[in-house]
Amino acid sequence: MTTAGPGPGRVAFVLKGYPRLSETFIAQEIRALEQRGLDILIVSLRHPTDPATHPVHRQIEAPVLYLPEYLKDAPRRLWQGWRRARRLPGYGAARRAWLRDLVRDPTPNRIRRFGQAVVLAAELPADIGQLHAHFLHTPASVARYAAAIRGLDWSVSAHAKDVWTIPAWEKREKLAAARWAVTCTEEGRRHLAELASEPAKVMLSYHGLDLDLFAAAPARDGEGDGNDPAWPVTLLSVGRAVAKKGYDDLLAALALLPRELSWRLVHIGGGALAKGLKREAARLGLARQIDWRGAQPQPAVLQAYRAADLFVLAAKVAKDGDRDGLPNVLLEAQSQGLACVATTLPGIAELIEDGSTGILVAPGDPAALAAALEAMIRSPALRRRLGAAGEARVRRDFDMNGGIELLAAKFGLAALSRIAAEGAEPGGSTRGEAGVGVEHGKAPHPPTPAAWAPPSPAVRERVTT
Repeated sequence: MTTAGPGPGRVAFVLKGYPRLSETFIAQEIRALEQRGLDILIVSLRHPTDPATHPVHRQIEAPVLYLPEYLKDAPRRLWQGWRRARRLPGYGAARRAWLRDLVRDPTPNRIRRFGQAVVLAAELPADIGQLHAHFLHTPASVARYAAAIRGLDWSVSAHAKDVWTIPAWEKREKLAAARWAVTCTEEGRRHLAELASEPAKVMLSYHGLDLDLFAAAPARDGEGDGNDPAWPVTLLSVGRAVAKKGYDDLLAALALLPRELSWRLVHIGGGALAKGLKREAARLGLARQIDWRGAQPQPAVLQAYRAADLFVLAAKVAKDGDRDGLPNVLLEAQSQGLACVATTLPGIAELIEDGSTGILVAPGDPAALAAALEAMIRSPALRRRLGAAGEARVRRDFDMNGGIELLAAKFGLAALSRIAAEGAEPGGSTRGEAGVGVEHGKAPHPPTPAAWAPPSPAVRERVTT
């Protein structure tokens, strides 16, 4: 373990819920920072609801402080917290900031955020030197109010829904109050920097993968081409059943595939829309070809990547503006040499170069998606080529250590010993061999023009070996 330099002391990570199967990247980050010497307290706004956990959750050493999920269920704790917090010098300023927010957002959720912040400020151990929120919406609100009450710095990692669905005024004020911010796509960084009074506060930090965990997959036994009913091509999709994942479009696309084509789909993930999607699959006559596995722990997901022939994610912008950033499942799938079909959302295009390391189609276009899937199902050679190219890109550019090094530097930890051994200059870029997780303007592997180009209209002609 790398020892910490003169940093902020102990850091409280404010999370919406912990542990959560859908937020492996947060657990991965916490564990990696612990290994580099950061002393962490996890603060969770909700109790866990998932039936299982990932192995990384069992490796994390940080204790967890659960705040009252609903204020009505903990009136004594709230009262005691308020009595202690109101005596702290920053309480008045925090209350005024909250009241300004409440006028613009008069919701029960806004009230709950301040109540949780009051309890957090009252119960926060004295050795906490900084708060760090994961997500710019609810967790950042609680961190902001609590930090103001205690007179502490706070920072934030923004991700996807939180970047695009909260009002501009709220993003501006949080970014102004935060010491620094990171986000996981260049599109998100540009958007937040445009709203920030100090654009340099907002930095790009790709999540990346733990490539020790996602070691190269064993060679696949064989690959079908959709012509043998006894040997269907296995499509895999991992993601929550929510609108932005585009599973309605995926089902519509699958229904357009030729009836004689042999395929099966494995879906992994929970989500509120799962029951409706199963009904739609049955209506389209697809029920027998789809295996709905629900939420799964990471070892089971890794095994599914290795057993599949093709990965598909039909992500899109939901009606409320919610969208994916750079989905970690695409990184995971490509790390296993699995060819990917996805959509041209900007965050995804920062990873997949259309026709080179995967196939991209316009979001919300089932016909284009069906054409791409058919071409990929029929061509094992194409899947091998794109899978190998995608894996090479992920292993070169998306090792998680780049992002972890940036965060470690921002938290005041000593540079990684291997970086120092390679002659990193003090105060310079903290990127690792992966070349990711760097401050804007220092990225050694910027997205190529092809990564931002829209797909060719003739998908069948373009997708050739």
